[in-house]
Amino acid sequence: MKKFYKLVSTLKDDAANGWHVMLDKRPVKCPSGATLLAPSEDMAFAIAAEWSAQQETIIPDSMPITQILTTCLDRVARERAAMESAVLKYIDTDLICYRAGDEPPGQREAQEQAWDKWVDWFEEHFDSRLETTSAITALNQPPLAHQLVASYIADLDDHHFTAFQLAVSASGSLVLGLAFIKHAITPEDLFAAAHVEEDFKGKIYDQEKYGLDPMEQSKRDAMMRDLKAAHRYLQLLSA
Repeated sequence: MKKFYKLVSTLKDDAANGWHVMLDKRPVKCPSGATLLAPSEDMAFAIAAEWSAQQETIIPDSMPITQILTTCLDRVARERAAMESAVLKYIDTDLICYRAGDEPPGQREAQEQAWDKWVDWFEEHFDSRLETTSAITALNQPPLAHQLVASYIADLDDHHFTAFQLAVSASGSLVLGLAFIKHAITPEDLFAAAHVEEDFKGKIYDQEKYGLDPMEQSKRDAMMRDLKAAHRYLQLLSA
């Protein structure tokens, strides 16, 4: 899309309890037509900076805070129940609960070193111990774990839930997503935990020398960008 504006500003809306981002004195709209209303002044400033940085062509992928807020207003606000149901399914398929067998040597140990502390963290914060397995069959985690996590997620406001579900879907781990929303893990550490298996195999195949496949590198770059943006989004909520 060609850039169609010159001046970017912010405007407080007391009636709506938020801040507008204005393009030539017109508020930014979501694809649904809803006004892109930021919940904090700092977030409005951050979004305004993303729009100000656009050159001749608007590149949505270069505006991650705008994208996350749009997701919150256009999807989460309308589809919250379905999205909660989808994310809760990760508790039985959580990445960090599925471990390698005896082959290749060393992989399971690498997983244990990276993931056991987060299984422990979950037990400490949710009073339920998750099972782990190296079998092919799916786990059925304790009903108490399901209940406590469901209750916690239901209490999140739409903005925090938006960042949470982004972290879960990106990493494949509900536990890591919970640690992320509770500020117990950084974007960088979450990224590393989500790629333990890939990085272990990369060492076997001398990935450092030959480099990643360009498509895989692009995928990783996008994930890291999204996690950092979600982390920044959470900071802007409490600013």
